[in-house]
Amino acid sequence: MAVYTKVSAEEIEGFLTRFDVGTLVSAKGIAEGVENSNYLIETTQDRFILTLYEKRVDPEDLPFFIAMLDHLAARHCPVPPMIADRQGGVIQELCGKSACLIKFLPGISVTIPTARQAQATGRALGEMHEALKDFSGYRANSMNHDTWRKLAVDCGPGELDAIAPGLHDLVERELDHLDQHWPESLPTSVIHADLFPDNVLMLDDQVTGLIDFYFSCTDIRAYDVAVTHAAWCFSEDGTIFDTAVSKALIAGYDETFPLNADERAVLPLLARGASLRFMLTRAFDWINTPADALVTRKDPTAFLNRLKYYQAHPDIFKA
Repeated sequence: MAVYTKVSAEEIEGFLTRFDVGTLVSAKGIAEGVENSNYLIETTQDRFILTLYEKRVDPEDLPFFIAMLDHLAARHCPVPPMIADRQGGVIQELCGKSACLIKFLPGISVTIPTARQAQATGRALGEMHEALKDFSGYRANSMNHDTWRKLAVDCGPGELDAIAPGLHDLVERELDHLDQHWPESLPTSVIHADLFPDNVLMLDDQVTGLIDFYFSCTDIRAYDVAVTHAAWCFSEDGTIFDTAVSKALIAGYDETFPLNADERAVLPLLARGASLRFMLTRAFDWINTPADALVTRKDPTAFLNRLKYYQAHPDIFKA
């Protein structure tokens, strides 16, 4: 979450008159994340998230996200429903941007996950994949592995090397390796594709919310596990790997949607791809984020460290 588009209290008050949600009590911009503009809204009735969709979210994709969340909510997955206005509309416009009012879910995002929290998250991810087996919606992955080479070019070799000496050559070698070995026949479905700890809400060791589905797409299901593993199993800077958290996350997933032998065998490669993908998008944002944006830039070297770890430990997922 982030704030790129500044919305006044008066504009938010006017926006809320479209809904039966009470009147505005407070509004606060949320700085975490890098994708959309988000405000925590409190009214006389409840709390909500106001999201304005920025350049990375195509407004034409919003019906897909809405249908997916409705599908998951109907199957009792802990996802935040979008609020319809008095005419039944969900997609709104505010400050020239597509916008939605979203139900606030209780819970906090953990910063240093425990093994029990990781196991609960793996279980919730498996339950989500189970629930999506019969979801008919489709959205291509706009950040799939075929896009990573262009993203590296857009970052620029000099800019990559300014982030870490030799990074451009390392990226080129890894892209070549992934292009040669990326799997083509693993099971696919709609996936979250961004299930970082800040996209999971928890109370104690229980998952109370899965949020921020705006990278959700149709892709290799095990890749979703790899993304989550890379996000959850390392220290924030990527220099420390937590074996207990890793084992717990995979065990939790296997409780609800077991990996097959082919998926488990290719997880190390998928984790390398996930690390490269997030390193490149963080690098691009690091280079291009406007100086006046209320947003927390993420350090790309945190995922460079993860990539190097996965490269050096190909047996990481063996029992």
